Amino acid sequence: MDQDTDIGGPQRRFPATNHSAIVAARSKDHEVRRRAFDTILASYWKPVYKYIRIKWQANNEDAKDLTQGFFTDAFEKGHFAAYDGAKASFQTFLRTCLDGFLSNQRKAASRLKRGGGASHFSLDFINAEDELALHSLVSDMTGEEYFHREWVRSLFTLAIDTLRKRYDDSGRNLHFKLFESYDLVDDDSETKTSYASLAQQFDLPTTAVNNYLAATRRDFRKVLLEKLREITATEEEFRREARALLGVDPI
Repeated sequence: MDQDTDIGGPQRRFPATNHSAIVAARSKDHEVRRRAFDTILASYWKPVYKYIRIKWQANNEDAKDLTQGFFTDAFEKGHFAAYDGAKASFQTFLRTCLDGFLSNQRKAASRLKRGGGASHFSLDFINAEDELALHSLVSDMTGEEYFHREWVRSLFTLAIDTLRKRYDDSGRNLHFKLFESYDLVDDDSETKTSYASLAQQFDLPTTAVNNYLAATRRDFRKVLLEKLREITATEEEFRREARALLGVDPI
């Protein structure tokens, strides 16, 4: 059986359901808006923090406060509800809002006092700093390109974490361990783990390794598209981003 190594894979259909947090951010129900905001925050806080550190050259502590301040301001004033999908992607809209917020902070010379924000979110800034050290800005990369790259990284991380939890909850830890050992490592082609070595390591037939990995990749693609659906507002935006991420064409 051929090894299915394409994360995009042969599956060419998009999920039919629409659970967009961008749309839900316009709800009149406070709890619906809060859940929508939490989804947007989970997907975007790291790209925002890194963008502030790199593009705006803020130090670690200022970047923390500005990240907290931006999302607090956006939620309290309902900025995300003003998004118009006909004008730009939500990613572009959010980055434009961020640039405006940061520009106003600098012009007023009144950055948030450290620890003085009205609402603080539980964000793992230490992990974000570790990622900054590993994935620096490429010399010819624009701020927009950097933001998009880190948004993609955040999206994949969320999908991986969600898949891990679902597999833990359903008792399929072995499936995820194989996926993690083969697909989530940075080995070069000459030293990459083989299906045969995984079969020996986990005491499985090679065919079982192949089948488990193929099934897990399909589940991962599904979870990734679910996460993408949550943070895109229109069908056009969703399909465009899906094609860019996975090379998937809608049917």
